[in-house]
Amino acid sequence: QEQLVESGGGLAQPGGSLTLSCGASRRIFSNIVMAWFRKAPGMEREFVAGITSRRGGSYYADSVKDRFTISRDNGKNTVTLKMSNLNPEDTATYYCAATSPTRRPDLPERRQSEFVLWGQGTQVTVSS
Repeated sequence: QEQLVESGGGLAQPGGSLTLSCGASRRIFSNIVMAWFRKAPGMEREFVAGITSRRGGSYYADSVKDRFTISRDNGKNTVTLKMSNLNPEDTATYYCAATSPTRRPDLPERRQSEFVLWGQGTQVTVSS
């Protein structure tokens, strides 16, 4: 069974930076769209950033654009989310997600229902 393994996260001060990483198996990585979602307490889970396969086209939620950067390393089968200029509203559990390898991997996707693999979640807390 395929799994996504996340790492990173933790505590940051407002204005600080953190980096999240997520790994998938080589068998599927080149054929999937990868994304990060987040869920804050009392809120619904929301899309944060995504990256398509092959050309690695990235796309972002408006709330994180110009502050977060998503990238993928197809050689290491990992996707990374670099978060900068963090603010307390970024506090949430962050989830890595992947679409099905049967889906076209060159099309961006934001709908949670289209992501079939999920990581266990990693906590990001922004506080002074």
